[in-house]
Amino acid sequence: MTTTVQGRPLAGRRILIGKPGLDGHDIGAKIVALALRDAGAEVIYTGLRRSPEQIAQVVVDEGVDALGLSILSGSHKELVAEVVAALAARQAGDVKVFVGGTIPGEDHETLRSLGVAEVFTADMPLDSVVARLAARLA
Repeated sequence: MTTTVQGRPLAGRRILIGKPGLDGHDIGAKIVALALRDAGAEVIYTGLRRSPEQIAQVVVDEGVDALGLSILSGSHKELVAEVVAALAARQAGDVKVFVGGTIPGEDHETLRSLGVAEVFTADMPLDSVVARLAARLA
């Protein structure tokens, strides 16, 4: 059950932040995780260099409401497809997936067609990220 507390629009939500692939940069993922935590979410971070299968298994094990993937390597289309397939294989295809990082605008629609609910770019204000995610999880 989700409880909205004034100023904490993600109160009661569990969100996993994952870093698939070989990308070794996670400052952005940690900043987003802190913003989500400050908005009331319980945030779980997988750490760097996780496989799509590992991330999907944590989604299932932790029973999260949403999965955020941070991808800076340029392999976002391939990695998202693999994570979404791994979620479906575990009957977790209903978990909202959002992606952030270095994602060219021309790839946003492709990611949405793969099942991504939201695409966030590095130039988006954190309050906008929180608000859009809260709306998706409402």
